[in-house]
Amino acid sequence: QRFGVKQKERLKLICNGVDVLTLSATPIPRTLQMSLSGIRDTSTIRSPPPMRKATKSFVTQYDQEVIRDAIHTELERGGQCYFVVPRIAQLEEAEKMIRDLFPDIRMIQAHGRQTSGTAENNVAAFAEGNYDILLATTVIENGVDIPRVNTIIIQNAQSFGMSTLYQLRGRVGRSDVQAFAYFLHKTEAITEQSAMRLQAMADLHELGSGFDVANRDLEIRGAGSLLGTEQSGLAAKVGFDLYMRMLKKSIRQLRGLDLPAVLRTNILLPGDEGSIEVGTYAGSDDNSFKIPEKYIPDFAERAKEEGESRLAESTAKLVELTNYWKKTYGNLPASLQSELKKMHLHACTRQLGIDLVGMQDNGEGRMDCVLRSPGLRPRHWAYICSVLPKGLPTKGLDVVFPARFVNSAEDATIEGGKSMDLKSLLADQSGNEEEEEWDALDQEEGEAMKQIASAMNVKSLDDINNEEYPRFIIKDLGSVKEGARVGALLKVLLPATKVVFEKQESDKEKAKVAHELREKREAMKKQKKENDSLERRRMGYAMTNGGNGLPQ
Repeated sequence: QRFGVKQKERLKLICNGVDVLTLSATPIPRTLQMSLSGIRDTSTIRSPPPMRKATKSFVTQYDQEVIRDAIHTELERGGQCYFVVPRIAQLEEAEKMIRDLFPDIRMIQAHGRQTSGTAENNVAAFAEGNYDILLATTVIENGVDIPRVNTIIIQNAQSFGMSTLYQLRGRVGRSDVQAFAYFLHKTEAITEQSAMRLQAMADLHELGSGFDVANRDLEIRGAGSLLGTEQSGLAAKVGFDLYMRMLKKSIRQLRGLDLPAVLRTNILLPGDEGSIEVGTYAGSDDNSFKIPEKYIPDFAERAKEEGESRLAESTAKLVELTNYWKKTYGNLPASLQSELKKMHLHACTRQLGIDLVGMQDNGEGRMDCVLRSPGLRPRHWAYICSVLPKGLPTKGLDVVFPARFVNSAEDATIEGGKSMDLKSLLADQSGNEEEEEWDALDQEEGEAMKQIASAMNVKSLDDINNEEYPRFIIKDLGSVKEGARVGALLKVLLPATKVVFEKQESDKEKAKVAHELREKREAMKKQKKENDSLERRRMGYAMTNGGNGLPQ
């Protein structure tokens, strides 16, 4: 939260295709908005360290009696205190006030205008227990971890931003001792927004509430510009909920195949067929992808190529790697071809949003293969089928959508190889703008992500209720002999996967072209601005010198 938009964007210029992991206790509204709207993936760590207690927070008007009681209580139990003011100019006044209350108290200051190393040395001396109170500005907001300090008093709290208040409160309560935070404000200086910020600090005091604090900050300040540099904006003018719905609808229109990302598919076929899981303990099966040592004898080269294969995001990338191997190392041995089929299968399942694959009795004495895809929606399948040959879904691949996704009293089954009514399939909840429908849609998306995240923990399809989620069905796969099932799955999944891949590549290319056009426009505007400025300077010189460069 200490970096601006421009600084974050410059970090991406270090190298092409750099991956960015952002860690923040309280994301700024713009960053949080990107996460909530699906532009960026997000994970939340809510579990605190062992034995920690939630800091008790008090929001009250500035009162010296409150300060006296807070400091006295902390010193009585052998602790130390932080006293924070918003400006360096207020430090002397605050020190005089504290010394009037406690003449013999040991106090030291820390602020940004002290000479090099002074602030660090003062904080270190305070941490060693040589002082009772550290009187400071927001320089202690980050990087200060002193377990003995369990009371913080923040003067003129109305002057601080939400993330700063949260970070300052986080300086205490870093042990198993109950901590206290006092947010003191001046009534005459309170604005509507500062009152809302202080109310949030009073309400959101539980451990791990940083994400909730950031959400409240987003509601108060707005989301800012997703494509510009403004870190907060005016979403409140239309209402936060309506703004979120408008944004999500626009994103859905721009992303025709917004299938949730599946990093790993849990394949539970008999005999571990199709599994690429690594053995996690002694004696467990290791099904991870391996290149035979005889094919690539050099260990470093072999490890590099295995890593490239595991990271391949599509079957097209795997084909590219295979062609390179054939050219460099010769024809593929049969064992490697079998291993590559598993990698192709996992590339297909990930692109189709499939998180679980397994066998289930269909009640008629046959074993069907069920491929759960929690994020699959009718609009996705309608688009895929419209691009497939003859506009028909792949023969042998059925899709089942629970009733709630198709506005029907019964589940909808779309049989492979048969014509379908695309219009009725597209009449799902994604186009409905009623408030209750939108809330249900958001809840479904959240539930889908939870299921995907927990899929690797499933040991058998019998342990879960697959009927609650969209799923692909391949009938009677149990009759296919063991060892040939991966090939059978690939045969029916590859056509749909190819459509998804080509659509995603097309969207990437369009985005790239749009970005290049935007950069060119910005460069042209900048050049025009420079030319206009130069022209104005020339005109001014000509007017001053009568147009001949000589004094009048």
